[in-house]
Amino acid sequence: MSIIICPGIHEPELTESFRVGLLDVVSHSAIAPNSANILIYPGKDILVLSAFHILQFLRVSVAHRRYRKSLQLKSPLIFISFSAGVVGAIGAAYLWQLLGGHVKAFIAIDGWGVPLQANFPIHRISHDYFTHWSSCLLGSGQDNFYAEPAVDHLSMWKSPQTVQGCWVDSFIGISPPKGHLTAAEFLLMLLKRYEAN
Repeated sequence: MSIIICPGIHEPELTESFRVGLLDVVSHSAIAPNSANILIYPGKDILVLSAFHILQFLRVSVAHRRYRKSLQLKSPLIFISFSAGVVGAIGAAYLWQLLGGHVKAFIAIDGWGVPLQANFPIHRISHDYFTHWSSCLLGSGQDNFYAEPAVDHLSMWKSPQTVQGCWVDSFIGISPPKGHLTAAEFLLMLLKRYEAN
């Protein structure tokens, strides 16, 4: 399973904090230690909006010797994107699939105002309830998450392990049993699901 992380327009240290937190969550879980290949799109500023540049990064990663064994066009790919990076990431996911790639899931963290509809699973993680319900009007998957109590936007990316909130089944509009958890626990739940399938 390969995970492509597409940051937004913010300080690179926040993405590094997210990456370290994600590796920590993966290493302390039932996910096989070497089963997750994590790639971080290095684009900055306006380039995070560019599906073309993200796709180029993926294609170079496929060709690069270091990733050749772990990332191939048919490899299951999970996109995790944040804020403005959701714009470029969803376009790149569509393009990757059009080229014959396999998008296993798309996770948008605070992608407010970005329409998300596709034939692969989509999940939204939001920093407050307003962002959750207003974003879901533009498309979401079955399982989503919002912070409760609300947190500031950048906290979702910097330290999802500290953000408490609710897991919501958007098809029925309620939280499943044990619906209250951290954003990192919700993310781990999704990664375990897609590793198994």
